[in-house]
Amino acid sequence: MIKINLLPVRASKKKETNRQQISILIISVVGVLLVGLSLYSLTIAKISATKEEVSKSEQEAQQLKSKIGQIDNIKKLQAEVKKKLDVLGQLRKEKSGPASRLAKLSDAVPEKLWLTKYTENAGNVSISGFAVSEDLIAEFMRNLQASTDFTNVELQVSEQAEISGTKVKKFDITFVVKGLKKEEPVKPVKK
Repeated sequence: MIKINLLPVRASKKKETNRQQISILIISVVGVLLVGLSLYSLTIAKISATKEEVSKSEQEAQQLKSKIGQIDNIKKLQAEVKKKLDVLGQLRKEKSGPASRLAKLSDAVPEKLWLTKYTENAGNVSISGFAVSEDLIAEFMRNLQASTDFTNVELQVSEQAEISGTKVKKFDITFVVKGLKKEEPVKPVKK
């Protein structure tokens, strides 16, 4: 009888199966390692890109903070300039110094009327002078009343006088300067 030895075939099949399993195991491990390395490199790339974006954003934030600081300084300067301009505007609006008042008073004086005395106290003005006639005194008072700067024009005294042999009318007029703020009395400090 013939005997067939099947053992070597089984052993060779077993060896071949073991080789296939080892090669599949190696290929699987290499594949997993490649996938892991590619995922790791992608993650590292994303992290570095994000870090660059963060650093750029921080630089932009610093630049914007400096610009905001400059804008705040400009706004402060602008507010100071506006305050100064408001004060100047208010001063111009309330400008009523003696020179401008006297110029307007001079414009109101008709010919042949002379002023001899001008007294001002907290916006109240007293004027004395001479005129050729009472009509000139009345015209002077109308001119003062028509002015936008003077109010409450009142004739205090009008009497006959003589200067160098010429008869004239001596007069005293009082009025109030508009827009002048009355000075408030100083309050005593309580101790």
